[in-house]
Amino acid sequence: MLSDFSVIEGEYLRDILEQPRALDETLAGLEVSKTLHQLAVRLQEGKFKTVVLTGMGSSFHALHPLHIELINYGLTAMMVETSELLYYRNRLFDAKTLIVAVSQSGQSAEVVRLLEINRGKSSVIAITNTPHSPLAERADATILTQAGKEFSVSCKTYVTALMALQWLGDVVCERDLRRTRQELKAACPAVRDYLASWKTHVQDLAQMLKGIRHLFLVGRGSSLAAVGTGALIVKESDHFHAEGMSSAAFRHGPFEMLSDETFVLVFSGEHKTRDLNQRLFEDVHQQQGRAELVGEGAASLSCTLPTAPRSIHPILEILPVQMVTLALAAQVGREPGRFELASKVTTKE
Repeated sequence: MLSDFSVIEGEYLRDILEQPRALDETLAGLEVSKTLHQLAVRLQEGKFKTVVLTGMGSSFHALHPLHIELINYGLTAMMVETSELLYYRNRLFDAKTLIVAVSQSGQSAEVVRLLEINRGKSSVIAITNTPHSPLAERADATILTQAGKEFSVSCKTYVTALMALQWLGDVVCERDLRRTRQELKAACPAVRDYLASWKTHVQDLAQMLKGIRHLFLVGRGSSLAAVGTGALIVKESDHFHAEGMSSAAFRHGPFEMLSDETFVLVFSGEHKTRDLNQRLFEDVHQQQGRAELVGEGAASLSCTLPTAPRSIHPILEILPVQMVTLALAAQVGREPGRFELASKVTTKE
């Protein structure tokens, strides 16, 4: 059992614990600007043929819930990593394409290159945490998050980007924004309540993950946001290899890796595929594998999500993974989230 938390009580943990404040301030700043309204109307009138959702790293993974929402609304939408968009999908830069670009810094190498290549060909909606960045200043419409300065690994910036993207989706899909704001308002106390027991969660997960060498995060639908971002932040925070994929993809090969050294974190997700995810969880245990469910009513309190509106589940789903990063770091006596080779802003392609 862990007794010394000092190694993990650094700037990364501070950022994690500041997430409720960041969400609250981001919500307070959300509004429908004139240009955003105009772009939404043009999209609803069929002036845009395609919506391209783009970003890198966690900014890319955060787009999964919006992608699903736009498709369910009847729009043609695609997710493309910004680097791939620049070099292999660049014919999409035209007046019939609406680009939603997410970049926490607004000045990463790929997003700067995107602005240079686009040069007004496509209309751009930006989601960024940096108001005077190239992306914020050159986009047609900008939604700013209010995460504040972040030490290294994306946590505050990720959850606030999810909030901003939910707002954008509801604007575009003509939802009742009063209801949207009420649902998003529930995120702050839900996150605060979960994080109030962070030490207990870390203790629980450190015991649960003892002796593992391989970590898989799997889910479906909007949970792919937490799956992709979760695997990324485990690698960044802990120098520990983790892989994120769909629950279905896990059965197509990685299932063969089940052993005492492999742990599978299964996100129960939405009702339409919850039974499938539950079945995978049970099948892992049947093969003497190690796994835990993440969701409402999970067996472990550290993996139990607070009861909340479905729209904010993607925000809540990343919290247990953040606790995993702390637990893995504590096990080996490493400060989580301190970069040794990378930097907060990626300036090289």
